[in-house]
Amino acid sequence: MSSLPQRYTVTAALPYANGPVHIGHLAGVYLPADIYVRYLRAQQRDVKFICGSDEHGVPITIRAQKEGSTPQQVVDKYHAIIRDSFRDFGVSFDIYSRTSSKTHAEVASGFFRKLYKEGKFIEQTSEQYYDEKADQFLADRYIVGTCPNCGNENAYGDQCEKCGTSLSPTELINPRSMLSGNHPVLRETKHWYLPLDQYEPWLREWIVEGHKQDWKANVYGQCKSWIDQGLHPRAVTRDLDWGVPVPVAGAEGKVLYVWFDAPIGYISATKDLLPDTWETYWKDPETKLVHFIGKDNIVFHCIIFPTMLKAHGDYILPDNVPANEFLNLEGDKISTSRNWAVWLHEYLQDFPGQADVLRYVLCANAPETKDNDFTWKDFQARNNNELVANLGNFVNRAVVLTHKFFEGKVPAAVGFTTEDEDVLRQLSEFPARIGELIDNYRFRDALNELMNLSRLGNKYLADQEPWKLIKSDEARTGTVLHVSLQLAAALVTLLEPFLPEAAARLGRMLNTEKGTWPQAGRPDALPAGHQLSEAALLFTKIEDATVEAQVQKLLDTKKANELAAAVAAPAKDDVSFEQFQQMDLRIGTIVAAEKVAKTKKLLKLSVDLGFDEPRTIVSGIAEHFLPEALIGQQVQVLLNLAPREIKGIQSQGMLLMAENADGVLSLMQPSSPVRPGSGVA
Repeated sequence: MSSLPQRYTVTAALPYANGPVHIGHLAGVYLPADIYVRYLRAQQRDVKFICGSDEHGVPITIRAQKEGSTPQQVVDKYHAIIRDSFRDFGVSFDIYSRTSSKTHAEVASGFFRKLYKEGKFIEQTSEQYYDEKADQFLADRYIVGTCPNCGNENAYGDQCEKCGTSLSPTELINPRSMLSGNHPVLRETKHWYLPLDQYEPWLREWIVEGHKQDWKANVYGQCKSWIDQGLHPRAVTRDLDWGVPVPVAGAEGKVLYVWFDAPIGYISATKDLLPDTWETYWKDPETKLVHFIGKDNIVFHCIIFPTMLKAHGDYILPDNVPANEFLNLEGDKISTSRNWAVWLHEYLQDFPGQADVLRYVLCANAPETKDNDFTWKDFQARNNNELVANLGNFVNRAVVLTHKFFEGKVPAAVGFTTEDEDVLRQLSEFPARIGELIDNYRFRDALNELMNLSRLGNKYLADQEPWKLIKSDEARTGTVLHVSLQLAAALVTLLEPFLPEAAARLGRMLNTEKGTWPQAGRPDALPAGHQLSEAALLFTKIEDATVEAQVQKLLDTKKANELAAAVAAPAKDDVSFEQFQQMDLRIGTIVAAEKVAKTKKLLKLSVDLGFDEPRTIVSGIAEHFLPEALIGQQVQVLLNLAPREIKGIQSQGMLLMAENADGVLSLMQPSSPVRPGSGVA
């Protein structure tokens, strides 16, 4: 095992208090973090495991508005659900705090003030949309309009969720406020920015040159890509009434931007935990700081937060940021808005006492290097074939046979054979082998190595056949069971980071407690004559009906989503006949079509509209139509839409499409061919 520091600060990304925690969060962040921390504790290291709810930002205010409640009521509700779910799942935080706490407001404000007084920010005035009726500036998510790329009429001011294009509010066609429905106006507003560009040389040295070998490839690659593209100043404040108020004069009505506010929550939570000694875990260079996050948070934790810490000057920098990829569900992306998820608090209700089964399956399927998939059938198979038939079977046979032949007392070993010595030698190597994998954040491989220990025990019992041997050689039978029980005793310690409930049950069965990690491979953990407790099943078989009920729950969710999507959208506000007449709708014939390079959804179309030259139209329909299949098709075109440049191509109109409830697009065509350029009456 590699040498380890004496002190650790381990953080897990603050879950957003806008909904419960699902299995994707667990697999990507909280489970690997918990495994790592439990392992460090078994090494007798000084480690503090820090987390809490991220409770500020626009999505909180939007949910409060939809639910007819206040932002504080929203975060109170979900903070409790998330906190209790983590506790019941066995995540061993030293503290689970929240960013709406008084301590956090003080720490975040103090952090901002120091950077402000030292001139580490730059001030910029920009134009931002303002809702005159609501009398407030609008965050990007409070602005909706027509996407210039695909025509989606409900694109947000930061992204079109239909075609996935990143947007700015000013790019939207016919923007409107979600607060009043009115067309917002642009007004000047002042904000403070963190000048990331000034720290680019330092970041290149620290990350690109300093962490190429020890950071995961997905983390290093994303950071290097951002730095190579060039960094830009990033606003640390915004116009909003929910969050930590900006603590300087002239900043009324402004709060700290949530991306600046939230990571400081790690520091404030540590201060809540250790009011007198918290600085040791954030300012002492002998402390190793490790952030566990999902891949969507890489830039924030590897570039932006370290820049904040560097600018402040008093804090240590993260040693590693082992981000994972995403976990999908039954072949589809987990979506909170579509309720396509396995929620942790619901799992714990449906599978009482079986938190470890989910821990095992999520670790075995961990998306460490690429996106992975969770299915209920795999969940069942891994429980029945691996936990029950392998791990549980080995332990059960060793304990049951000891009770049957030796009154539940560990028999003495009477001379070791070559086979016995080989098994004990392998046992002594497991702690170091598993530990090295955990040190390198390879938790999936570490779990597989752990299961190899129980596989070793099963094979040893199968080869020695003590249930037959007892008839001819009781002393030899005792030796076989003695060796088997030493393997089982090692599992109490080695299993604990991964499956803490099962490790505790096994410890009670063997009448022993977990030891330190280096001692786990001892050949004499259970001395001869040691009394075992009664045998009990570590895991139980999961029946088909149980998983079929979970699959049906997801199918019901999918059906409900389809029905909801099938309901016609509410009618829009009336327009006058004169306004309608301003729309120039024509029938055109597609004469050429090709995919736009480096995009998944865009096609470049040449459409004959009766003029001397065809019009070029860029449309986000590449996932619905093959380019060659569109040539010769007649389509409806909005001709007088102002031209826009999309991916370097000047688009001169918009195709009109029909969309089914399942999102499938259809061309809107005349019932019989007409001359290109014919008007739509």
